[in-house]
Amino acid sequence: MTSLKRRSVMLMGLASAFLMVGAAHAEAAIHYYDVAPDVRLNVRRGPGSQYGIVRVLPEGAKVAIYCQTPGETVSGYYGTSNIWDNIANGEFVSDAYVHTGSDGYVASRCG
Repeated sequence: MTSLKRRSVMLMGLASAFLMVGAAHAEAAIHYYDVAPDVRLNVRRGPGSQYGIVRVLPEGAKVAIYCQTPGETVSGYYGTSNIWDNIANGEFVSDAYVHTGSDGYVASRCG
């Protein structure tokens, strides 16, 4: 194996190792929050009840919050809030039904 080829193989191996460590770190950083007890929560296409329902979360569900955005104000199990949680691509739930332990933002704002 030539010196140049050996260096290329070594660099590719290092790049792969860094990608795997980065992916594991990103996955470990995801935090799941409980949905209010005894609630089947509507998941909507946007941050408000005027958006269509994508699906309904079952009782006892947990959600990952990828980002949060202001939207329609909703009164729910955990108070009144205009914060909406992005739980998947194009899927939002009212933060008033998610136990985050905070009345404010717990994730970055959606772009």
